[in-house]
Amino acid sequence: MSWSRVATIGLSLVIATLSAAAPVRAGLTYTGVNVAGAEFGQTSLPGTYNTHYTYPTAAEVDYYVGKGMNTFRLPVRWERLQQSQNAALNAAELGRLNTFVNYATGKGAHVVIEPHNFARYYPGTDFQTSTTGVIGSATVPNASFADFWSRVATQYKSNNRVVFNLMNEPANVNTDQWVGSANAAIAAIRNAGAGNLILVPGTRWTGAWTWNNSVTWGRSNAAAMLDIVDPLAVDNIAFDVHQYLDNDGSGTSTQIGTNANPDNTDIGVQRLTTFTSWLHANNRRGFLGEFAVANSRVGTGATQVGDETLVKMLDYLEGHDDVWLGWAWWAGGPWWGEYMFTLDPTNVGAANQGADRAAMGVLQPYLTAVPEPAGAVVIAAACGWLALSRGSRRSGQA
Repeated sequence: MSWSRVATIGLSLVIATLSAAAPVRAGLTYTGVNVAGAEFGQTSLPGTYNTHYTYPTAAEVDYYVGKGMNTFRLPVRWERLQQSQNAALNAAELGRLNTFVNYATGKGAHVVIEPHNFARYYPGTDFQTSTTGVIGSATVPNASFADFWSRVATQYKSNNRVVFNLMNEPANVNTDQWVGSANAAIAAIRNAGAGNLILVPGTRWTGAWTWNNSVTWGRSNAAAMLDIVDPLAVDNIAFDVHQYLDNDGSGTSTQIGTNANPDNTDIGVQRLTTFTSWLHANNRRGFLGEFAVANSRVGTGATQVGDETLVKMLDYLEGHDDVWLGWAWWAGGPWWGEYMFTLDPTNVGAANQGADRAAMGVLQPYLTAVPEPAGAVVIAAACGWLALSRGSRRSGQA
């Protein structure tokens, strides 16, 4: 028997052995990061590019894909893409969006497009809670929201790596009013011929831990979101929730846990449990669109419990991968500087890339990378790298 034949058989045996012996990783499809910047300057609408807002860079895409991430959640502003209701999409802004989407999806990654509008269009001074410009009102009817999504869907319906996230964190709006708006947008997307995955948020800033809350603003998300309808015979929707880990769940402090129970490493799991149970009970799917811990809370110090908290949270998501599609960290983006949650490395895009942020080391073992070329996978498997990478977290290494 020739040496080449022996080598071929040996390679096949190695691959088969690795496939059988390596732990099967969880089936989360999307693991990635929000890349902020295009939604900045909310009080300057539509604003001036590179003065009030910017777009993430190719260097950032390269960095995150290189680390193993396969998903970019891209916040944008509706008012910039469509500068008046029912108008054509603004050519310059659409060009910027296309540049990012085409580059990232060309690398094999998914892009989640989401208007970062809190269920408002040209709001007043408070862009999250203003009574001006609320979607579903007389001034911004559902038909206008549907028109926007029809136009966006038409642009990207041929790219199955693009995901449509209907809205970021609807707030201070009646839940049933929002359900009507969401269903109008979903119908418009499907009528445009787009079968892409659609992510639907709830109201009350779409918090996982408040999913059953019905104290204000109408029915709970747990009740009302059951009325979301996908006209496709096979539903291709999931529910987008956000979950921060400080006392009020706002993500505005480095706190982990509550005032009554500080440094609670179980808080992420605790705040996701009710929503996960709802997904199971109602045969729905979920996506964790925003979560984070401060980089300063990751480490070996007595109060640096961020890594333990994240590991428990991410293990929980993988343990329920029958209903969870994935997650996106908040946030990367070129204008953050030393923001407590930033995931961009220092000097991103420089010839000599700066250091990774502390959180990246915790996230990386959980990443579902973009597909590798078949030959690369075979070579990696034969070298034993694949088994090592899959087994490292299971053996307790981060």
